[in-house]
Amino acid sequence: LVLQHHTDQPVVSLEGDADLQFLLKGGELMKVKSSTWKKNRFFKLQEDCTTMWHESNKPFGKKQTFSIDDIDSVRKGRESEGLQKYTDAQEEDRCFSIIFKGRRKNLDLMATSAEDVQQWVSGLDKIITNTKKLNRQQTSEHWIFDEMRKADKNKDNMMDLKELKHFLRQINIQVDDSYAAVLFKECDTSNSGTLEGPEIKEFYDLLTHRQEIDVIYGKYSSTDGQMGAEDLLDFLHNEQCEQVTLEDAVKLIEKYEPDDSAKQQSHMTKDGFLMYLQQEEGSIFNPAHKEVFQDMSQPLNHYFVSSSHNTYLTGDQLKSLSSTEAYIKALMKSCRCVELDCWDGPNGEPVIYHGYTLTSKVLFKDVIKAIREYAFKTSEYPVILSLENHCTLDQQKLMAQHMRTILGSALLTAPLEDQMPTTFPSPKELKGRFIIKGQRLNKLDTVFGSSPGVEVESISEEDEAAEVNDKKIKLNKELSDLVIYCKSVHFSGFENAKAKQAFYEMSSFKETKAANLAETAANAFIHHNMSKLSRIYPAGSRTDSSNYNPVPMWNTGCQIVALNFQTPSKEMDLNQGRFRPNGMSGYILKPDFLRQAGSAFDPVTLTDGPWLKRKVLHVMVISAQQLPKLNKEKTKSIVDPLVRVEIYGVPVDNASKETHHIDNNGFNPMWNKKFQFNLKVPDLAMVRFLVEDYDHTSHNDFIGQFSMPLTSLQNGYRHVPLLTKRGDVIPCAGLFVHIILLDP
Repeated sequence: LVLQHHTDQPVVSLEGDADLQFLLKGGELMKVKSSTWKKNRFFKLQEDCTTMWHESNKPFGKKQTFSIDDIDSVRKGRESEGLQKYTDAQEEDRCFSIIFKGRRKNLDLMATSAEDVQQWVSGLDKIITNTKKLNRQQTSEHWIFDEMRKADKNKDNMMDLKELKHFLRQINIQVDDSYAAVLFKECDTSNSGTLEGPEIKEFYDLLTHRQEIDVIYGKYSSTDGQMGAEDLLDFLHNEQCEQVTLEDAVKLIEKYEPDDSAKQQSHMTKDGFLMYLQQEEGSIFNPAHKEVFQDMSQPLNHYFVSSSHNTYLTGDQLKSLSSTEAYIKALMKSCRCVELDCWDGPNGEPVIYHGYTLTSKVLFKDVIKAIREYAFKTSEYPVILSLENHCTLDQQKLMAQHMRTILGSALLTAPLEDQMPTTFPSPKELKGRFIIKGQRLNKLDTVFGSSPGVEVESISEEDEAAEVNDKKIKLNKELSDLVIYCKSVHFSGFENAKAKQAFYEMSSFKETKAANLAETAANAFIHHNMSKLSRIYPAGSRTDSSNYNPVPMWNTGCQIVALNFQTPSKEMDLNQGRFRPNGMSGYILKPDFLRQAGSAFDPVTLTDGPWLKRKVLHVMVISAQQLPKLNKEKTKSIVDPLVRVEIYGVPVDNASKETHHIDNNGFNPMWNKKFQFNLKVPDLAMVRFLVEDYDHTSHNDFIGQFSMPLTSLQNGYRHVPLLTKRGDVIPCAGLFVHIILLDP
């Protein structure tokens, strides 16, 4: 089947590209698994340009493939732990790694020459970029055609009724035999008993028809049966509540209308209208918030900071692997505060692991190298290295030296100001810098002495490890001197902190302690956080690396709310949603009432004040598209989807409402279900759309979700992308909703 988009653009527009041709031809690469397991395998890009194939010695000669969509990134050189461990430094320019999304292991590879590596990496990067660029409409068609090809089992470019049924199952829709026969007959205009050429296109059109889009388009297409620029402007004003001009409407037509003759008349066809709705202008998430749009010149403690707990762990807290890869993944998700548990290691080299457990160890210097390499790829704003120091003086000294040597001028080693500061510098002033959080021998304004080490009280997440009898540790001066704006101190109550704590002295709170303060002394906690930083961490009892609810902590202005990034969870969904706006910078400016000195705000008692901005949120869940099958092995497995809309914010605003489930249709289920939410503090509210597969015998299964702050929501008819449990976009899948946020 030679299948193209209705715009006649081929799926991959890299034809003739030398790197693409190189991938299509393929070549031998050495797959590296250990110092003894290094085997040559033939790799090539399949003709569909979306799948990589490689030979395998698995039983029955089973061919091995993986989708380009599954690749997170391609890294040139000995960047992975495996390649660093199992290859020599002189082989650097022959090495590269394919990093997958989720928990799949990296593919570590060696080519025969540096030139080949360049072509593999460059070619794969182009294909990955190209796949991402395919807009949702193109991706959708591209996916449909791919499934059609798979269903054409005898490769005769035709489909009989049996192949059609198989195809319907593949795209997650179940129809009874009589309906399948009707659909088939309707498309088989040549009465040949098979579908071919234009009949397949007709079949595709029937399959992708969106009734709800017809209704909206029909209401506004008053210019010769099409939407003129004035009609589109009416739609943008009346439905989308956008402050735009006729010129903006014309620009949208020029950008999205695939039919040239319509475009010349400044008309938008239904295809163009659907294309627009499926782009970022039609997304529920405000595209203006995809860039840094907040004031980044406020003191650092005026921001929520995306933060990770025990960043080195890839799994549970007791026996999982410690890995530099876990740091890379967190930093690439724009995490701006990572944790390093440092212990004495063999050969005088400090290591990082979860003390008194069976978790594996990783060298401190390797972690610092990985952090330096990946800290500022997603966000240019500062990264805080939270040190939990259990090392002896000699290894502490080495820690300080490693950080100075590896991080260089990016490491903050003195206050930015010429004189003793009275408050934090801003994220803007600290761009590209590393800030060390840890213990310090003395006050920041002290003229430092030259004593090699002094005993200080150990500040650690003491409940997380086995009891340590001696709570005093010696602290090396070189390491101590690197602690500038984040000196760890014990918390002894808000009054004591107000009277005695300097702005740069910060405390860490176990989740249970923080939750109790947020419940019983929220306003005092808020005022504490107006001048100081607070870090919250999970209870030691969470040995499975589960997470606590971060929302009550944000409600009291806590900045560094550290979560287990490696654990897919509702809490991580909310964290990803909280930090989605502001250019994925990892910093979100707190609302005024969490920053201004006289604020009487308390999220629990909620008295009158400027934070009370009552809003009514109307949500109509209209439909979903192309929800993934959950059990791909069972050919007859089709989802029964339902949608839940959840609000997380101050206690009085928390709410959850759900649709009914629809039997056996993940392809185009329709609900048209209306919900209303009455909100009091919209500035702190988060919205989460959750899609589940209904199961009457047990818990519903997760299909996908999308979370975001209410303040980034767009009004009108909007598409909602859906993410996997690990936060990756599910290609083609989405919800279609109507949103109105009103004053009561």
